[in-house]
Amino acid sequence: MKLKFLTIFAVLGALIAFPAFALDLHQARTSGMVGEKLDGYAAALKASPEVNALVESVNTKRRQEYARISKQNGQTVDVVAKLAAVQIINGLEPGSPYQGADGNWKTR
Repeated sequence: MKLKFLTIFAVLGALIAFPAFALDLHQARTSGMVGEKLDGYAAALKASPEVNALVESVNTKRRQEYARISKQNGQTVDVVAKLAAVQIINGLEPGSPYQGADGNWKTR
């Protein structure tokens, strides 16, 4: 059981550094165009075709990874995504928006 959670956290740690395209995600976050939600997915805060495409790409890859981890560890995708959200939000750079526990958007 402990090994399962260690595996989950190791993979989630990789998700923080996740995309090789993270430079774009990083820039979108720090400029306030993209925020991180409590459910483990990104949200377009200042929608444009480019931002929407980036968010869709990030979320598609996260969905796939969350599904893989959930199968490996016998957890639901929602549980894996919410665990990832904590890791992602805690690792955000200053100036990055995220959804607080109250549902409102905050800036790291």
